[in-house]
Amino acid sequence: MRSLWTAATGMTAQALNVDVISNNLANVNTAGFKRGRANFQDLMYQQIAAPGRQNSSGNEVPSGVQVGLGVRTAGISRIFAEGSFQQTGNDLDMAIEGRGFFEIQMPNGDLGYTRTGSFAIDSLGQLVTQDGYVVQPALTIPNDALSIGISPDGTVSVVQPGNLQTTVGQIQLADFSNPGGLTAIGHSIFQESQASGTPINGTPGANGIGSIAQSTLEMSNVNTVEEMVNLIAAQRAYEMNSKSIQAADEMLQMANNIRR
Repeated sequence: MRSLWTAATGMTAQALNVDVISNNLANVNTAGFKRGRANFQDLMYQQIAAPGRQNSSGNEVPSGVQVGLGVRTAGISRIFAEGSFQQTGNDLDMAIEGRGFFEIQMPNGDLGYTRTGSFAIDSLGQLVTQDGYVVQPALTIPNDALSIGISPDGTVSVVQPGNLQTTVGQIQLADFSNPGGLTAIGHSIFQESQASGTPINGTPGANGIGSIAQSTLEMSNVNTVEEMVNLIAAQRAYEMNSKSIQAADEMLQMANNIRR
């Protein structure tokens, strides 16, 4: 009864699919969140008769007899399509229009990358994330700054008393040849992996890297209607696989009752 084990792999795959969809829906209002998608592929096949074999009459048979043994998870892709943009009115909120990530320094010294641009200023005047991680390259906002301006190319300037305008630094962005290969570590932060390639740092708006929009946040790219449809489809697929197991069980029961 191959169907018992084949259907079991289908139920396992759809359970994981629901996990991914649930995480997407849970983060529908998380700024900078990128939705995931479970990818599946069929397992090996049991070849009972090879294609192209000769039959008893010596003729070539165009098709063989190959029975599939189920499905497995090939991977969970991260979809880096842009989310919608929301005006916030906060000078320290930034959104990336196009490709790229903000580079931040983790407490252990490692570098992290994020699309979430809801920044703040710490007690030292440094630009930091909501978790206190310093944005790289580090820049300091003067204590007497009356307003902060951030241009599309990342140049940060402040207006100080006396209407004195001063440039305090420039935000750099990082890009990757394969953003989908980044490792998600939570807190809307990704880290470099062998699959993602090394970061390519550059000025916003140059060499294919996106520009910066001030007082704007990029919201999650989760489409709730699409995710609900995917959830229904996954639930029905799970149910159908359970029916296959039930049918196989009833067939075994019939075989067991033949001599009764």
